[in-house]
Amino acid sequence: MTAPLKHRTLSAAIVDRLRTAILDGSHPAGTQLRQDALAETYGVSRIPVREALFQLEAEGFVRIVPHKGAIVSELSFDEVNDVFDLRALLEPRMLASSAPRFDADDFAGLDAIQARFEAAIAAGDVAQWGAINAEFHLALYAKANQPRTQSIVVALLQTSDRYTRVQLSNTEAMGVAELEHAELIRLCRAGAFVEAGRFLVHHIEAVRRDLLRVLARTT
Repeated sequence: MTAPLKHRTLSAAIVDRLRTAILDGSHPAGTQLRQDALAETYGVSRIPVREALFQLEAEGFVRIVPHKGAIVSELSFDEVNDVFDLRALLEPRMLASSAPRFDADDFAGLDAIQARFEAAIAAGDVAQWGAINAEFHLALYAKANQPRTQSIVVALLQTSDRYTRVQLSNTEAMGVAELEHAELIRLCRAGAFVEAGRFLVHHIEAVRRDLLRVLARTT
């Protein structure tokens, strides 16, 4: 029993490190990720590396190609639309269940995340933008009591992290995201839950449109 647990722990750690390296551009799209080289880099056998690559394939960060192995996925219009279609469907449903249960501590937590998001934008801290964005959204849905949906949304936000960093690559987009997060907090605090759900859809769709424009310029 101990050995499999160890492998799973190693695999999870490698997933985190590789995901970060893909997100920060250390492994650009199209890069081949060789199992033997990664195993040597991380000082492990190829087994946890292989497990990590399969997990990253499930998250959409890599493609496993016959005779080539793992390749860092290209940014895809189809995947963007798939991910954002699901987000626009699932996240407002979670917000409608979660927001009416918020108390003062929940709103204080949202305000604190928003402050960190604003600080990361002001500092130009690319590594933090996507992570804090995902943290903010998950905090909005924390009291939904919808564990299956939550696990799906977590995976969608992980995939979105890569796209969000592309989308937030200009000052205007960063400013819009900051203002729209603040508006979501305001609506929830005012008890305007239906309006908050509609605004959340608007927020998700606006990110999608901006991201597709950015991808169109870079492909």
